[in-house]
Amino acid sequence: MLRYGLTHPAILAALAAAGHGSRVLISDGHYPHTTGANPAAERVYLNLSPDRLLVTEVLEALVDAIPIEAAAVMTPPPDADDTSGTSDTSDLSEPEIFAEFRTALPGLTLDGLDRFAFYDAARGPDTALVVATGDRRTYANLLLTIGVRSEDR
Repeated sequence: MLRYGLTHPAILAALAAAGHGSRVLISDGHYPHTTGANPAAERVYLNLSPDRLLVTEVLEALVDAIPIEAAAVMTPPPDADDTSGTSDTSDLSEPEIFAEFRTALPGLTLDGLDRFAFYDAARGPDTALVVATGDRRTYANLLLTIGVRSEDR
């Protein structure tokens, strides 16, 4: 019997086949799931309807099931609508979802990648699983690196 809440058979199978250093992409409903990830990765479509499921709901299940050693997020580009003529971006805020990621992943730093660098990382051969959600929040994409299981679990 499983000791955690994750019960989705395809996700469990993909995680069982993955190992230390493998990556898991949890993506929002805007993500190009077909072209923006490793073609060999297992794909699980949980995007039943808008905002079903959320990236944070999938993350909650994964945090309980696997050790996570690193996390990368897709960062927005500098504000293209800034007409002030200055290059000061100090007033630009990050997407609110990043705070939720930090709460779910205590002790980890979110590595920020621009859109195309994020796509390149997700297309890499280490991406073993892509979980598509119906999350409508912008920049709600998270690329997790599986760590090493501790002795107590």
